[in-house]
Amino acid sequence: MKKISFTEFKFKEKYLYFSIIISFLIIAYYHLNLGFHMSPDSFKFSKWADDLINLDFNLYDFYFSDKSKNERLSPFFFTIPIFLTALCKIIFGIEWQYAFLLFNLVLVFFSIILFAKTLLLVRVRSFLIFLTLPLIIVSVDLLTWPRYILSDMNYVILVVLAIYVITKGLVQNKFNYFQLFLIMFLMLITRPSSICVIFAIIFFITISKYQFLLTPRKILAFLFMLLILVPLLFSLLYYYIELNFSENTPMEWWFVSKVKLGMIIHDRPETWVDAPKDFKDIVNIYFLRLVNFFNPYAENFSMIHIVLNFFQTFIVLLSITIWPFFGGNTKYQDKLFVFIILLSFSVSAFHSFTLIDYDWRYRFPVILPLIMLFPISIEMILKKYNKI
Repeated sequence: MKKISFTEFKFKEKYLYFSIIISFLIIAYYHLNLGFHMSPDSFKFSKWADDLINLDFNLYDFYFSDKSKNERLSPFFFTIPIFLTALCKIIFGIEWQYAFLLFNLVLVFFSIILFAKTLLLVRVRSFLIFLTLPLIIVSVDLLTWPRYILSDMNYVILVVLAIYVITKGLVQNKFNYFQLFLIMFLMLITRPSSICVIFAIIFFITISKYQFLLTPRKILAFLFMLLILVPLLFSLLYYYIELNFSENTPMEWWFVSKVKLGMIIHDRPETWVDAPKDFKDIVNIYFLRLVNFFNPYAENFSMIHIVLNFFQTFIVLLSITIWPFFGGNTKYQDKLFVFIILLSFSVSAFHSFTLIDYDWRYRFPVILPLIMLFPISIEMILKKYNKI
């Protein structure tokens, strides 16, 4: 009887997508079993949605109403979640939160589909994507945020869609700038912090033309250099804002007041350091924020939460460690790897300068992209040794 080699053993895409459906159903069951969750921002979206409904969905009047002008951040930057909340309220009435939860779960499903299609574009084998699905199922982030009545899933699917469109452009050697512009605009009106993702997209498209800059070791060396330079730059910006915008309450709140307290992670004083006394202390705070953006541990996390977080972090770090040794042979895989790393660094740097949320919510949009690194890195190993 002929021995079946790994080369001959390939999951067809239909089995891959069937596995995606099973994975999604497990995640969906988990969230539906727990039900929706309202946070303080959820109630703000609900209030804004009521205002929008009262204005007959007239966005112009909504943006420039007296209520909106008094907000710290304009509702323009949350248009998508506000609009969706208003639609749910109009169509489903008092059950609107359940409708919003179901819509979030639909976005989870399509995010996983885009995850798989992106990897298939760069010729990652179906069975490697299949083996990666359990990492998605046990991701604490994906088991937490989709049930929240927030902008998170709207934002996540736009980030994953942007990665898919960029990857498609890399493979076809032609970017669809209209699609990218539309996606970036939708990001901007979903969450104001999307500016860091938009920056990463524009920066990557610019450098992607220069192949000599995209070698794995040069990119990692560049990121290590940024890990030192970014806290220095943020410290200079801190002093500039403090000296020139001390009367500007929003600027003071976002960029100065939290640093003065020695805050690292918001509302987690166990992570804070002493109030800074000099430039060196300011640099240290920003450095600690950068390092702690993906911190898998917190005092009040359950043991299973900590274990799963550490496992996810280990897988990502392992993938990044593999890349310098086995990367550099497949152009599209390397470029996708570079984009995901730059995207993740841009997001972590932005929130290190502004605010890192109590439950590390702001890292959620880059979790699926970071998980992509694992099957890509294993594909690089297999190609290197031509084992499969």
